[in-house]
Amino acid sequence: MGWVRLSYFLIFQCLLLHFPSYNCLLCNPHDKSALLQFKNSFLTNFSSYVFPSDVFCSSYSSNIKSWNNLTDCCGWDGVTCDIRSGSVIGLNFSCSDLRGELLGPNSSIFSLRHLQQLTLAFNDFSGSSIHSTIGDLANLTHLTLLNFGMTGEIPSTISHLSKLEYLLIGSIDSLLNDPIKSYSRMRLDDYTWNRLIHNATNLREIYLEEVNMSSVGESSLSLLTNLSSSLLSLFLFDTQIQGKLPTHILRLPNLQKIVLSSKENLRVELPNSNWTTPLRVLSLYDIAFSGYIPDSIGHLKSLNSLALWDCNFDGFLPPSLFNLTQLSSLDLSYNKLVGPIPTQITKLSKLWMLDLSGNMLNGPIPHGCYSLPSLWDLDLSQNQLTGSIGEFSTNSLRTLRLSNNKLHGNFPNSVFQLQNLTWLDLSSTGLSGVVDFHQFSKLKTLFYLGLSHNSLLSLKFENNFDCILPNLQYLYLSSSKVSSFPKFIAPNLEVLDLSHNRIRGSIPKWFHENLLRSWKNISSIDLSFNKLQGHIPIPPNGVEIFLVSNNELSGDISLAMCNASTLSILNLAHNNFTGLIPQCLATFPSLWALDLQGNNLYGSIPDNFSKGNSFETLKLNGNLLKGPLPRSLAHCTKLEVLDLENNNIEDIFPYYLETLPNLQVLSLRSNKFHGVITSFGTKLSFPSLKIFDISDNYFTGPLPVSYIHNFQAMMNANDNQTGLKYLGENNLYNDSIVIVMKGLYMELTRILTVFTSIDLSNNMFEGEVPKVIGELHSLIGLNLSHNRITGTIPLSLGNLNNLEWLDLSWNQLKGEIPISLTNLNFLAVLNLSQNQFEGVIPTGQQFNTFGNDSFVGNPMLCGFPLSKSCNELKERPPCSTLDKEESGFGWKVIVVGYACGMIFGIILGCNVFFAGKLQWLARLVEVVLNVRLTRTNKKNLIPMVG
Repeated sequence: MGWVRLSYFLIFQCLLLHFPSYNCLLCNPHDKSALLQFKNSFLTNFSSYVFPSDVFCSSYSSNIKSWNNLTDCCGWDGVTCDIRSGSVIGLNFSCSDLRGELLGPNSSIFSLRHLQQLTLAFNDFSGSSIHSTIGDLANLTHLTLLNFGMTGEIPSTISHLSKLEYLLIGSIDSLLNDPIKSYSRMRLDDYTWNRLIHNATNLREIYLEEVNMSSVGESSLSLLTNLSSSLLSLFLFDTQIQGKLPTHILRLPNLQKIVLSSKENLRVELPNSNWTTPLRVLSLYDIAFSGYIPDSIGHLKSLNSLALWDCNFDGFLPPSLFNLTQLSSLDLSYNKLVGPIPTQITKLSKLWMLDLSGNMLNGPIPHGCYSLPSLWDLDLSQNQLTGSIGEFSTNSLRTLRLSNNKLHGNFPNSVFQLQNLTWLDLSSTGLSGVVDFHQFSKLKTLFYLGLSHNSLLSLKFENNFDCILPNLQYLYLSSSKVSSFPKFIAPNLEVLDLSHNRIRGSIPKWFHENLLRSWKNISSIDLSFNKLQGHIPIPPNGVEIFLVSNNELSGDISLAMCNASTLSILNLAHNNFTGLIPQCLATFPSLWALDLQGNNLYGSIPDNFSKGNSFETLKLNGNLLKGPLPRSLAHCTKLEVLDLENNNIEDIFPYYLETLPNLQVLSLRSNKFHGVITSFGTKLSFPSLKIFDISDNYFTGPLPVSYIHNFQAMMNANDNQTGLKYLGENNLYNDSIVIVMKGLYMELTRILTVFTSIDLSNNMFEGEVPKVIGELHSLIGLNLSHNRITGTIPLSLGNLNNLEWLDLSWNQLKGEIPISLTNLNFLAVLNLSQNQFEGVIPTGQQFNTFGNDSFVGNPMLCGFPLSKSCNELKERPPCSTLDKEESGFGWKVIVVGYACGMIFGIILGCNVFFAGKLQWLARLVEVVLNVRLTRTNKKNLIPMVG
């Protein structure tokens, strides 16, 4: 999406140069004074953000710093004058390093009454808005305001510019993707839009980018018909327009370019017939269409660019599409198109870009795709294409993406003849054979190479000489059966992925040297899931992502790691590292994922987490760390996952974490936490928590009702969510967690956002099961086993409709099992064993699937699936007439009672005297051994039930 938008911005850049500058000696003194005043009102030397000059400002930039009183203003950079009067009629301040207020009320620009063109583009006007005085420039025909940080209302006085022919207003915030700065959008309301379209009847081109137009409705859009004789271009990109675009807008007789994008609720219907307009560009992005692409699109004979990106179209590619012989760009990516790619594709001989990615197309790639004479960009990735890749007979290709298909056959050797190739992605294609990696050195312009996930493809490396790839920036060789470090020279390398391979032994010296000296631009390194040994390579400052998990690396984490303060992801998990965690890691400003799990690290957790840090994931589980926990963890306000399980941390419950607004996963399992859990008065504690695991510790007192009462994220079941969404979705790091699920230890390698569970087992909690648990409607798993919980099962647990496992075993619960539990349709595992339940086991639905193990150890329980049947109560013998006449307990009853009681007491006393002590002692030993064996098994991650 970004590169498409970038291409349009480059077009805009060309449009900025409508008016050339004229050198003349007729400079109006008033205008000259106004321009000098304008210059002095701005701070130059744009230091807050430097725009990428090769993208935005390579073609043109104005230098107002060179303006001075000794030269004629008509010769100044960016100034255009009327050749007869000397009045300033054009100002182009593109890429002028301007920052400050955009056009304030006292700006001298507004005194230039003859101004026809005003261009302010690619500058930093952070937080400033367009002032209403813009309406005073009544002679403006061209207005371009495309900058960073623009905000506020577009004033209604802009409708006073009745001579406007060209209007471009937009923000480049999202295009730059700057994580530091964030400003609210500019807003264009319905009234201003209506007045503008009504007055500016000469408008030929409208470009609005990232302007909030949510209040502009269908009737207001219909006003564009007022411009039917003039409108040539309509560009409304990400403007939040809602409602339906009137179909007749697409039929405007002179409209040549239309670009629409809406991530909200804009609806568009393409005409099904009589669609004959001079459209040359039709680009629709993120529009919620449905059904087929209509055949009427084949009537647009002048069309040279067609993009229907992520528009939810299904069905086959319409045959009429291939009648558009003037097409040079065709983008139908991220739809639901099916069927084969028609062989008629060869009729589109002028194509330079063909993108059909992200559909469900099948069948072979037509041979015509390999010979289109003008083709630069071919993207057929993420489909279900089959067959082999043919040999290319065109030399024009620059981008080739065929990844994530069901192709087979040998690697096409003709690829090495594509001398202009810059991007090659054949990952996950099923290719086979042997490829000499050094042949890629023939592709001197190659900057992206992706060959990951081809299990049948073997890459051959010659270690006696280097493969020289002078322009390579991205190299992806994950899961490619690489058994040794590929030796290559790539001075511009930015991303290296050698993960999931068979590389053994120590990391070679040349790799360390390149890391520290040659690879000046390296930002991401992934060496995870190999068999690497020895010491860890130290990433240089500038690296953002460093992944070496699941290897056999050993030794300490060197303090030299502190030099890599630019890290955002550091994953050293599942190695053999020892020693202390460097304190500096807690101070890295951009580090959001730190994963050190599964090592032998000891000592304390760093206690210097700074305010305003970026931590979202902190995984230190499976080490030898000891406590207490640092209070500075409360500074991690962005934290979503905190996993400290299976260490030796000794502390009370970290109540100060309850204020973290985004914390979703908290695992303190298998440590030495102790004491009573008490909330310290936070109004809404743990509001986002979804996984709460404090099992296998030494907590005492009642269950933490005050916290459970505030588990808001577990109370609202998200039944309407479509598709699978995971916590912290990222291509380079996925959050994971080990939990006891249905009695077994399981690792969730990715955590679904809808997954919720509570595990308070193997502690010393007392009291009753809180009724409030029944309000946690999203709860999937609940484990309260191996505690000292008393009372009955609250009926409210029958409200947990999403519950899949429930473990209340090894407690002192009593009473009958509530029939309401049979309503839990998703309950797959139930363990109520080793309690004091009594009565009949309920039957029906899921309860009919549970075995004997779910209920053993409850002597007073009976019924299926236990072998003990429930005997009907025997009828009492009838009372005598004398008994009926006597009130209360008669003397005979009392005598019999005393006699029976005496005999029972003697027998019971003898039993206790001879056997009671031994049974009591045996039961105590049994309980102690069970608790200790349970803790031992869990420390060693041995799956067990109960």
